[in-house]
Amino acid sequence: LSPLVAIDRERCILCYRCVRFSQEVAEDEQLQLLERGDRSFVGTFDDRPYVAPFHGNITDLCPVGALTSYTYRFRARPWDIENSGSVCTLCPSQCNVSFTIRDEEVKRVVARDNPDVDDGWLCDRGRYGFEMFTAEQRVTGPRLRGGVEVGWAEAIEKAAAGLNAAGAASAAIIGDASNEEGYLVQRIVREALGSPHVDSRVTRGLDRDQIIRLADPAISARVRDIDSADAVLVIGTDPLHSSPILDLRIRKAIRRNGTRVAVATDRPTALDGGAEAVARYSPVEADGFLTRLVDALRDDSDNDATPVAEALRGAESVVIVWGEQVGAWMHELADVLGLAEKDGSGLLEVPELANARGLREAGCLPDAGPGLIEPKTAFVPSTGANAAFVGKDSEGIREALDSGELRTLILFGVDPLRDFPGTEAWKRALAAADHLVVFSTFENQTTTMADIVFPLETHAEKDGTVTHPEGRLQRVRPSASRPGDIRPNWGVLAELSLALGHDTGVSSQPTAFAALTEAVPFYAGISDAEIGGRGVRWQDRPEAKGLPKPGGDGGTTPAQAQSSAEAAPPSPSSSGGGLALGTYRDLWVGPITELNPPLRFLEPRQRVEISVADAERLGVKHGDEVRVGENGTSVRARVEIRGRVADGVCFLIEGTAEGNANLLNGGPAYVDIEKAGT
Repeated sequence: LSPLVAIDRERCILCYRCVRFSQEVAEDEQLQLLERGDRSFVGTFDDRPYVAPFHGNITDLCPVGALTSYTYRFRARPWDIENSGSVCTLCPSQCNVSFTIRDEEVKRVVARDNPDVDDGWLCDRGRYGFEMFTAEQRVTGPRLRGGVEVGWAEAIEKAAAGLNAAGAASAAIIGDASNEEGYLVQRIVREALGSPHVDSRVTRGLDRDQIIRLADPAISARVRDIDSADAVLVIGTDPLHSSPILDLRIRKAIRRNGTRVAVATDRPTALDGGAEAVARYSPVEADGFLTRLVDALRDDSDNDATPVAEALRGAESVVIVWGEQVGAWMHELADVLGLAEKDGSGLLEVPELANARGLREAGCLPDAGPGLIEPKTAFVPSTGANAAFVGKDSEGIREALDSGELRTLILFGVDPLRDFPGTEAWKRALAAADHLVVFSTFENQTTTMADIVFPLETHAEKDGTVTHPEGRLQRVRPSASRPGDIRPNWGVLAELSLALGHDTGVSSQPTAFAALTEAVPFYAGISDAEIGGRGVRWQDRPEAKGLPKPGGDGGTTPAQAQSSAEAAPPSPSSSGGGLALGTYRDLWVGPITELNPPLRFLEPRQRVEISVADAERLGVKHGDEVRVGENGTSVRARVEIRGRVADGVCFLIEGTAEGNANLLNGGPAYVDIEKAGT
């Protein structure tokens, strides 16, 4: 039936469940019941393979075993296996899963029903991405530069020596980490090294006051609020790529509740077809569009955002699903829509990292400690007064490494050379560092530059907690054995802190969790039993009052800084004829496909999406090989002409193995396209 799903037609009873999933839930409409009478069978109308982001769910739905997964078929008998419940951390959806374990290895991943989080569904990324756990590229023990394997004691000693030498000129960036791991890393940086420079964001984000305002329980939506909302606004994100299960949830709301959906993004999304209103803005003028949307909602201004405003106007309950890069506007939108006074309404962020919210609340921010408290103050001799102990964000850390202001860097679960904007700038920064300590699950470009490499656990091996974008703490439970000489991450961080002369008091995962809940006021008193198998939202507990109050004015948004007239979209002619560059993270990009043999056929090649008019103007056709870039820097891509892409813009994929858009991102706002070889 597909490269991942086998069908034994002699078992099929024509129950129609898989076909209904395709047509009514995922709405890809690929599966049909073909022919009639005793000749009926399940298939695709043109006999093509069934390939879709959620199609693995049909193996769970099949009541007779006619549909089975090629990755598990004939791998084990029921008496050979054990099932272990946990949470998938491959994207912000944080779906609840059950690992099928044989001989202490993951052999299958199936959905574990949690209506408040995932509605019982699982995307194919989470379902089939487990074979990378045993990939040859897996880092299975500590090692030094050049791949020299060493024991844990020597590795920790050398890492501590390098960090101690730099002291306060050290920094850390955290990515794929549990709440406890992020909490311990920021303690190492702040308390053991005396440095404020710690961040968990790819690019510059919201300041502390803005984050606190957006965390207000009064305007925080639950995932299940989408089901009954009168209107849903999707802005600055495409859930199909960034948080796939939300895509299914929004489709369900349209289908069952008649929910009005409005979409406002720079790039076409999978939800456009079912939306009541769709607005496109240029990647370089998102702030301008949001200004006009606020104006249209507040005083009925007539502009390009008016259709979106009309779709939201009069709704008794509104849920805004928003991308991290447009966060500066969300509190203003919440105010103008009166979300705090409407039951079942609120904001639901789709962050760039799977546990982004948990890491922020654990203190992995340059201007906020655990619990989003104000950073400590320090005496500044030049002024003779105390100043806030505020550090540099990820971009500031990169610039400070390049200039020599910072000398050492801890990278925990991040690969800046692939995933961060400005690849060449990051290469220079990492090369300039005196000492680079990298915690990584797999070998990559960044690990080759590291002085010390420590292995990380996968979400099938880890013990800890993560925080869902809706504020729900969930437990990641160890299910499979750790290959090689991998140790629990919390233990390695506790030992490293001791080697630096600082005792965290952490001696086990429960003590790490206890330290976290003690440091974060609105997590206070949460126990493992309370989290259980379904998780617990901290906003629903009395301790939610422990959320600190904003200390400032919440930051200045572009709406306060410019009028609608000043925020008009730039035209291509003003950029010398170039196209505004937009980038996005494809669902299948990265190790998830490169290190998983069953998924390798889904690995995306770099493509540049442009409009029909721009293709004609540039003299290129669908499928042409072109170079996209400016000022001597370019990437090679294949042209993909899309009717719903606005004129004057183009889109590239971030993080591809070849032609990574991050080589350009963070540089020019406009790029030129020319045929390869010219």
